[in-house]
Amino acid sequence: MPPRVVVVGAGLSGLSAAHTIYLAGGNVVLLDKNNFMGGNSTKATSGINGALTRTQVDEKIADSVKQFYEDTLKSARDKARPDLIKVLTYKSAAAVEWLQDVFNLDLTLVSRLGGHSFPRTHRGHDAKFPGMAITYALMQRFEELAAKEPERVQLIKKAKVTKVNKNGNSVTGVTYLFNGEETVVEGPVVLATGGYAADFTETSLLKKWRPDTFDLSTTNGAHATGDGHKMLMSIGANGIDMDKVQVHPTGLVDPKDPTAKTKFLAAEALRGEGGLLLNSKGQRFTDELEHRDYVSNKMWEEKKKDLWPIRLVLNSKASNVLDFHTRHYSGRGLMKKMTGKELAKDIGCSEQDLSKTFQDYNRYANGEEKDPFGKKYYHNGPVEINDTFYVALMEPVLHFTMGGIEINDQAQCLNSEGKPFDGLFVCGELAGGVHGANRLGGSSLLGCVVYGRVAGESSSKYLFQKVLNGGASTAAQRLGQISLHIDPSQPGKVSVEWSQGAGASSTDESRQREQSQQSAAPVMSKDGDSNDPGKVSQPNDIKDFKVPDDEYTLEEVAKHNKKEDLWIAVKGVVMNVTDWVEEHPGGPQALFSHMGKDASEEFEMLHDDEVIPKYAAGIVIGRVKGQEVRLEY
Repeated sequence: MPPRVVVVGAGLSGLSAAHTIYLAGGNVVLLDKNNFMGGNSTKATSGINGALTRTQVDEKIADSVKQFYEDTLKSARDKARPDLIKVLTYKSAAAVEWLQDVFNLDLTLVSRLGGHSFPRTHRGHDAKFPGMAITYALMQRFEELAAKEPERVQLIKKAKVTKVNKNGNSVTGVTYLFNGEETVVEGPVVLATGGYAADFTETSLLKKWRPDTFDLSTTNGAHATGDGHKMLMSIGANGIDMDKVQVHPTGLVDPKDPTAKTKFLAAEALRGEGGLLLNSKGQRFTDELEHRDYVSNKMWEEKKKDLWPIRLVLNSKASNVLDFHTRHYSGRGLMKKMTGKELAKDIGCSEQDLSKTFQDYNRYANGEEKDPFGKKYYHNGPVEINDTFYVALMEPVLHFTMGGIEINDQAQCLNSEGKPFDGLFVCGELAGGVHGANRLGGSSLLGCVVYGRVAGESSSKYLFQKVLNGGASTAAQRLGQISLHIDPSQPGKVSVEWSQGAGASSTDESRQREQSQQSAAPVMSKDGDSNDPGKVSQPNDIKDFKVPDDEYTLEEVAKHNKKEDLWIAVKGVVMNVTDWVEEHPGGPQALFSHMGKDASEEFEMLHDDEVIPKYAAGIVIGRVKGQEVRLEY
């Protein structure tokens, strides 16, 4: 195989690194332990931060990079790493515009989240959560590249990396398990394996560093078990700030399953657009836009006073701005629409007391009095009892781990002496120190893209220097010339080709190729699939997809409404997801919300229609009687 970079983890950070390597002219192989890409990145609900972006300029938002830096520094508190925060904030506009320009993403809506001095959290107008919209665009493009240029781009799913291989201080590649078989793949390594906010395993990092959080529910997928942290610390990398685990204040409590270990997150944008947090007396108790840990602590204080449950309440103006969110949560049975009178009854307080809460809030918003909780920014007022509201029960949940592996501002992994390993780069939630003691909303996706790109650039540079210096193989020592090819149809893409020197004989070349192939993963071909280790993981070919002719009424679908017998209808097709729930990228809980139901609207909010024929063709068992099949692919 030609020299290449090995990227581990196919969430937004790993994908950003992989695309950056490809665009720089490098070859890349992307490994993920799941049968799907996206990780937790697809769950992000509020957006991606950026200061001094084109969108902000167009909206005449007087933000500055310096102010974003200061806000992040303040949020990071005593654990702030100015060098890492500077990269995060000063490269933020470039990251947002890279997504817009290279992947044609709409990021032209901006809102203000807690802890931000200005609106700077970007999302699009399309009916998808921004994490899904952004990550899916990179996933889709990567799959296209893997199909079109298999000699440069490979994707291997269900590949559980078990070891980072090194020789002295130099990392040489990774070992991964595929169907129980071990395979070694060589090259510089970018690790982007995510955090540990769902690490309830025997070797739990949560139990070790934050046992007080171990019994909380989590918003993370079951894959977030700190694999990368454990592998890297075992070879001498440094875990820093490992006790800095973010408990997000607004986890949605499902009235049908209040103790579920996995919960959906109520996007911070809900509070950013004017959502209020009310206790069991119908009273506010905090500035809803304060830092996440602060609001969570205020909620725990209310629990000690026996003033739970906590409700998040959005008036009609805020609900209209966030129509997609409120419809999505309502469709899952996590949010209800009600009048002000119904809300007072639901809380168990008098209409007069609830009205007083709203009237006081309106006076603070109008500047007539100072908010006793210190709130400065108000949106979508006034709040009045003769309105309609969207209401949900809330509790704090495990969400994000700021702690991680120590890196420098070039995303190089540092060893116990504080010096970089050769050929090892870390990005995304795995990287420690980027957010300090507390992460600002909207900075998780940003950290993924910024440091994914930095890791991609650093690993590409390392790869090229290794080849130029003859470190990759004997053939590289005979390097004759480098050819650069700029593809005008793909902005930012530069292809690099190494030609053998004039003195290299064909016999030498054959021997070198043979040696290279022995030390790397099996050669990947366009016809490969993921049934054998080292082969390319490819989605199903949409052209081969056919909906079976069997017909089922919605009444019949409704009978299959248990976890052990689970059918769902989507856009005219019926799927038996009973044995597929663990394969679902959003986790089993997302499917349990729709057992025996037609989930077409909720599906459309999160997915492109093509995901069914590409990733779930085998579970389509027929069509809905009396409906047209409405999948467009």
